[in-house]
Amino acid sequence: MKLAGFRGKPNESKNMNWKKLFFAFIAAWVFVFVYEWLFHGMFMKSNYMETATLWRDDAGFKAHFPLLVLGQGVFVFFFTMIFVRGFGSGGGTAGGFRYGILIGLLGCGANIIQYAVQPLTTTILIAWCIGGIIEFAIAGAIVGAIYKPAVPRM
Repeated sequence: MKLAGFRGKPNESKNMNWKKLFFAFIAAWVFVFVYEWLFHGMFMKSNYMETATLWRDDAGFKAHFPLLVLGQGVFVFFFTMIFVRGFGSGGGTAGGFRYGILIGLLGCGANIIQYAVQPLTTTILIAWCIGGIIEFAIAGAIVGAIYKPAVPRM
Protein backbone atom coordinates (compact mmCIF):
# COMPACT_ATOMS: atom_id res chain seq x y z
CA MET A 1 0.00 0.00 0.00
CA LYS A 2 1.46 3.35 -1.03
CA LEU A 3 0.69 6.44 0.98
CA ALA A 4 0.19 9.74 -0.80
CA GLY A 5 3.34 11.82 -0.64
CA PHE A 6 5.52 8.95 0.62
CA ARG A 7 8.39 8.22 -1.74
CA GLY A 8 9.78 4.94 -0.50
CA LYS A 9 12.22 4.36 2.31
CA PRO A 10 13.77 7.56 3.66
CA ASN A 11 17.48 7.97 2.89
CA GLU A 12 18.10 4.25 3.32
CA SER A 13 20.42 4.10 0.34
CA LYS A 14 22.27 7.27 1.27
CA ASN A 15 25.16 7.33 3.68
CA MET A 16 24.72 9.68 6.58
CA ASN A 17 27.31 12.35 7.02
CA TRP A 18 28.06 11.86 10.71
CA LYS A 19 30.20 14.99 10.93
CA LYS A 20 27.38 17.19 9.59
CA LEU A 21 24.88 15.38 11.83
CA PHE A 22 27.08 16.05 14.87
CA PHE A 23 27.50 19.75 14.06
CA ALA A 24 23.78 20.14 13.30
CA PHE A 25 22.94 18.45 16.61
CA ILE A 26 25.34 20.60 18.64
CA ALA A 27 24.18 23.84 16.97
CA ALA A 28 20.51 22.97 17.54
CA TRP A 29 21.17 21.87 21.14
CA VAL A 30 22.93 25.15 21.95
CA PHE A 31 20.08 27.09 20.34
CA VAL A 32 17.42 25.12 22.27
CA PHE A 33 19.29 25.61 25.55
CA VAL A 34 19.59 29.39 25.07
CA TYR A 35 16.05 29.75 23.70
CA GLU A 36 14.51 27.83 26.60
CA TRP A 37 16.58 29.75 29.15
CA LEU A 38 15.29 33.04 27.69
CA PHE A 39 11.75 31.79 27.15
CA HIS A 40 11.18 29.95 30.43
CA GLY A 41 13.72 31.72 32.64
CA MET A 42 12.92 35.29 31.59
CA PHE A 43 9.79 35.66 29.46
CA MET A 44 7.59 33.14 31.30
CA LYS A 45 8.95 33.68 34.83
CA SER A 46 6.05 35.83 36.07
CA ASN A 47 3.55 33.30 34.69
CA TYR A 48 5.28 30.51 36.57
CA MET A 49 5.18 32.55 39.78
CA GLU A 50 1.36 32.47 39.56
CA THR A 51 1.51 28.68 39.73
CA ALA A 52 4.58 28.38 41.98
CA THR A 53 3.27 25.32 43.84
CA LEU A 54 3.51 23.28 40.62
CA TRP A 55 7.26 23.78 40.18
CA ARG A 56 10.44 22.87 42.03
CA ASP A 57 12.00 25.47 44.29
CA ASP A 58 15.40 26.92 43.33
CA ALA A 59 17.35 24.28 45.23
CA GLY A 60 15.36 21.46 43.67
CA PHE A 61 15.73 22.99 40.21
CA LYS A 62 19.49 23.32 40.62
CA ALA A 63 19.74 19.73 41.87
CA HIS A 64 17.87 18.47 38.79
CA PHE A 65 19.44 20.85 36.25
CA PRO A 66 21.75 18.16 34.77
CA LEU A 67 18.66 16.11 33.93
CA LEU A 68 17.13 19.13 32.18
CA VAL A 69 20.24 19.50 30.01
CA LEU A 70 20.34 15.74 29.35
CA GLY A 71 16.65 15.74 28.38
CA GLN A 72 17.18 18.62 25.97
CA GLY A 73 20.14 16.78 24.47
CA VAL A 74 18.20 13.56 23.98
CA PHE A 75 15.26 15.41 22.41
CA VAL A 76 17.44 17.48 20.09
CA PHE A 77 19.55 14.46 19.09
CA PHE A 78 16.50 12.53 17.93
CA PHE A 79 14.97 15.69 16.42
CA THR A 80 18.16 15.97 14.34
CA MET A 81 18.39 12.25 13.58
CA ILE A 82 14.80 12.06 12.30
CA PHE A 83 15.43 15.04 10.02
CA VAL A 84 18.68 13.57 8.71
CA ARG A 85 17.12 10.14 8.07
CA GLY A 86 14.84 11.76 5.53
CA PHE A 87 11.73 12.97 7.27
CA GLY A 88 12.75 16.61 7.03
CA SER A 89 10.15 18.04 4.62
CA GLY A 90 12.49 18.14 1.65
CA GLY A 91 15.76 19.02 3.35
CA GLY A 92 17.66 22.27 3.47
CA THR A 93 16.82 25.31 5.55
CA ALA A 94 13.22 25.59 4.34
CA GLY A 95 12.63 21.88 4.83
CA GLY A 96 14.07 22.09 8.32
CA PHE A 97 11.82 25.04 9.09
CA ARG A 98 8.72 23.11 7.94
CA TYR A 99 9.85 20.04 9.88
CA GLY A 100 10.34 22.16 13.01
CA ILE A 101 6.83 23.57 12.73
CA LEU A 102 5.44 20.03 12.58
CA ILE A 103 7.45 18.99 15.64
CA GLY A 104 6.30 22.17 17.43
CA LEU A 105 2.68 21.29 16.64
CA LEU A 106 3.30 17.76 17.95
CA GLY A 107 4.65 19.30 21.16
CA CYS A 108 1.56 21.51 21.37
CA GLY A 109 -0.55 18.36 21.51
CA ALA A 110 1.53 17.16 24.47
CA ASN A 111 1.10 20.58 26.11
CA ILE A 112 -2.69 20.32 25.75
CA ILE A 113 -2.58 16.93 27.48
CA GLN A 114 -0.47 18.41 30.27
CA TYR A 115 -2.95 21.28 30.59
CA ALA A 116 -5.79 18.75 30.90
CA VAL A 117 -4.16 16.97 33.85
CA GLN A 118 -2.28 19.79 35.59
CA PRO A 119 -3.73 23.10 36.78
CA LEU A 120 -1.78 25.32 34.39
CA THR A 121 -3.12 28.67 33.24
CA THR A 122 -4.34 29.09 29.68
CA THR A 123 -1.67 31.78 29.29
CA ILE A 124 1.01 29.18 30.00
CA LEU A 125 -0.58 26.69 27.60
CA ILE A 126 -0.85 29.19 24.75
CA ALA A 127 2.68 30.51 25.36
CA TRP A 128 4.11 26.98 25.42
CA CYS A 129 2.39 26.13 22.13
CA ILE A 130 3.44 29.30 20.32
CA GLY A 131 6.90 29.29 21.89
CA GLY A 132 7.44 25.63 20.99
CA ILE A 133 6.42 26.12 17.38
CA ILE A 134 8.81 29.08 17.06
CA GLU A 135 11.60 27.24 18.89
CA PHE A 136 11.48 24.13 16.75
CA ALA A 137 10.92 25.99 13.48
CA ILE A 138 14.20 27.82 14.16
CA ALA A 139 15.95 24.65 15.40
CA GLY A 140 14.76 22.85 12.26
CA ALA A 141 16.07 25.65 10.06
CA ILE A 142 19.44 25.40 11.85
CA VAL A 143 19.60 21.64 11.34
CA GLY A 144 18.48 21.99 7.71
CA ALA A 145 21.04 24.70 7.00
CA ILE A 146 23.88 22.57 8.37
CA TYR A 147 22.68 19.19 7.07
CA LYS A 148 21.50 20.34 3.68
CA PRO A 149 21.43 18.00 0.71
CA ALA A 150 24.55 17.91 -1.43
CA VAL A 151 24.37 19.92 -4.63
CA PRO A 152 24.41 17.49 -7.57
CA ARG A 153 27.59 17.73 -9.63
CA MET A 154 27.32 17.94 -13.37
